[in-house]
Amino acid sequence: MKYIFLLALAMQGMIAFAQELYIYTEPASNIPAKALSAKLTATYAEKMDNNIAQRYTSAIYLGLSKNIMLKAAATFADMNTSYFRYESFSLYGKYRFLSKDEAHKHFRMAIFADGSISRSPYRYEEIALMGDKSGAEAGLVATQLIHKLAISGTVSHTQVLDKSRFEKGVDYERPYQAMNYALSAGYLLLPLKYESYQQTNLNLYAELLAQQTLDKKRYYIDLAPAAQLIFNSNTKLNLGYRFQLGGDMTRMARNSFLISLEKTFFEAL
Repeated sequence: MKYIFLLALAMQGMIAFAQELYIYTEPASNIPAKALSAKLTATYAEKMDNNIAQRYTSAIYLGLSKNIMLKAAATFADMNTSYFRYESFSLYGKYRFLSKDEAHKHFRMAIFADGSISRSPYRYEEIALMGDKSGAEAGLVATQLIHKLAISGTVSHTQVLDKSRFEKGVDYERPYQAMNYALSAGYLLLPLKYESYQQTNLNLYAELLAQQTLDKKRYYIDLAPAAQLIFNSNTKLNLGYRFQLGGDMTRMARNSFLISLEKTFFEAL
């Protein structure tokens, strides 16, 4: 009976912020405490040479408490090489330090840090840690939920730790540090009224993603609309398309398609 009660609370918590389970960014909220999530993401992009590149990301999320979440991820891709191979490993941690909760409404803030080790060669000016480059990132995220609408803002700083940065007497004229900005919105479209945890959720998202490098001045601004289906309150299917609105940096691709599947196991820990 106790287990069923805790499971019901966990699922109720997930439903409460379903519309802030963004596709391309993380909200200030975490997965439920003591929960474990497994996620597989496939990303496909058209390279500048018109070839299709692919990347597969496997990730494990751990809800250590209601305020602390950890994530470990590995990528396999051919985006930066001519053949498919293991690409990178990363660790991510988030601490929610502020939470103001009301009925059908809350405001939350969190800090996060991310570190990545990548085998990929330094080829493009875009600074991305998930597969492309080795480095570290730290940032702040704030999320406001009002009934069926959730809006989130993120700002972070990234440092690239590629070996070329530390070679003495050699200037590669590459960017090694950047500021990242994101504005994300999610809306719970269906169901119109909750009657059971077995109902399927449909969430719609729009995310504005931007980067400004600090040493060699380059930038991009992307828009990423997406849709999400949640089954039985514990399984998410995500579909997203990301494309560039403006920018002047060299990138592997200016548009990409994403599909991912995530399963959450409540009280797994």
